[in-house]
Amino acid sequence: MITSNDLKKGLTIQYEGSIWKVLDFQHVKHGRGQAIVRAKLRNLRQGNIKDLTFRAGEKLETAHIETKTMQYLYENAGQHIFMDLETYEQIGIPEEKIEDELKFLKENENVDIVTYEGEVIGASLPVKVQLRVIETEPGIRGDTQSGGSKTAKLETGAVITVPLFVNVDDVLIVNTEDGSYDSRVQ
Repeated sequence: MITSNDLKKGLTIQYEGSIWKVLDFQHVKHGRGQAIVRAKLRNLRQGNIKDLTFRAGEKLETAHIETKTMQYLYENAGQHIFMDLETYEQIGIPEEKIEDELKFLKENENVDIVTYEGEVIGASLPVKVQLRVIETEPGIRGDTQSGGSKTAKLETGAVITVPLFVNVDDVLIVNTEDGSYDSRVQ
């Protein structure tokens, strides 16, 4: 048990029968009134984001989630198969649970699988991954790193915005948290 005063980014709590991860929070004190805590939370089961307000000192239940590094193997009939690197046991995760992560996940990549009391909640990718461009408009000679942008399709199927100088077969470093271009691998 914790209180709303103890909230911090990345903490997981049980609230309204679901598991929530704290994305952001703010302590607010109004004149003579009671202090409150405003929090932005992500439902780890459904993926939706909700803004909630708690009274200062309100008791909250922590949720102890576990992570285990597993290797992504392949997709089979809407199930994505991952292998435990220690026991070689394989599990299937439905596409709906890891839809956002699949945009940046290649076969044979290692990811952290997040579980709560044995229930798979999702996957946690590294903040930055390297992906190859498979489709984009040709780069124009003389384009510099500053200037316009265009879209590029990556080997995983994700479409991101990139600078004009990026070409097909370039390997890019992509931020998985917001799907943004970070840099080009030289």
